[in-house]
Amino acid sequence: MKNRTTSLLTPVSRDVRHLTQILARYRAPSPMRSIVELVITAGPLILLWLLMWATLDLGYWLCLLLAVPAAGFLVRLFMIQHDCGHGAFFHRRLVNDWVGRVIGVLTLTPYDFWRRAHAVHHATSGNLERRGIGDVDTLTVHEYLALSRWGRLRYRLYRHPVIMFGLAPAYLFIVQHRLPVGLMRSGWRPWLSTSATNLAIAALVATMIWLVGIGPFLLVHLPIMLLAASAGVWLFYVQHQFENTVWAHDHGWNLQEAALHGSSHYALPSLLCWFTANIGIHHVHHLCSRIPYYRLPLVLRDHPDLDGIGRLTLLQSLRCVRLALWDEGQKRLVSFREVRRHYTSV
Repeated sequence: MKNRTTSLLTPVSRDVRHLTQILARYRAPSPMRSIVELVITAGPLILLWLLMWATLDLGYWLCLLLAVPAAGFLVRLFMIQHDCGHGAFFHRRLVNDWVGRVIGVLTLTPYDFWRRAHAVHHATSGNLERRGIGDVDTLTVHEYLALSRWGRLRYRLYRHPVIMFGLAPAYLFIVQHRLPVGLMRSGWRPWLSTSATNLAIAALVATMIWLVGIGPFLLVHLPIMLLAASAGVWLFYVQHQFENTVWAHDHGWNLQEAALHGSSHYALPSLLCWFTANIGIHHVHHLCSRIPYYRLPLVLRDHPDLDGIGRLTLLQSLRCVRLALWDEGQKRLVSFREVRRHYTSV
């Protein structure tokens, strides 16, 4: 960390595996910093929730306005849970796990189940033979063309922005996370995690309804949850669904190369970086997932050559919505329109 002039991408250290060894210097969390990050995230979320409830009689428009920053804090809380799942937020695994489990009740995400699925995502990202757990379903052009008309329609509906960023996030966090989908045959642990989280959520919701009433509870909490869910899905989407991402078949796939070049650097404005806990520095995160999110900017500061890899601005990221299929010939994601242009019968 002391040598800020040495580039990570010089010929001496061009091997991506060597980059992970260099990045390991940034892994050690600061217990006090982590506690402060937790407090300044959970505290304002609770205060905003109470303020939204208190302003219901003044006009619902004010409540909805306050839901925006509240959703931002909920997203940030999820990112703390995410770091706990990687064992990056505190030194001890036990502390990470229990903090993550408690946060999982607020984010409607069963922590142990999610941690396992997310570990699969990190271990298989960009591998065409190992799609299906913890990622956005992505077909190759040839797979899409081989589908029936009904199959193509279903995939196009799945990829439609209204579904992907509107209906799907609500379904994912409110319905799908209530069962260990994808790991239902993986033993008792996913079931225990999911059931315990569901019971804790039910107890918390019942308590809040008893305190404020079912109507006020739904009017306050649903907008926060829905906004945060959509924002979370959008962030996850942009992290791997960009034009020059990397997908490869098993024989040509490399974990470190897929991490560095298959993950984006989402260069958001400073305020959004804070609310999203620097998750936009995703290529570095995938190379070394044990780095706490508050140390990720230090990596870019000390090694600026990493800044330009997979870089996406907020405006550029909006164009990623149209990308839906992996073109194995061109080695990039393409849109349905591009496929129609080259395959007139589609």
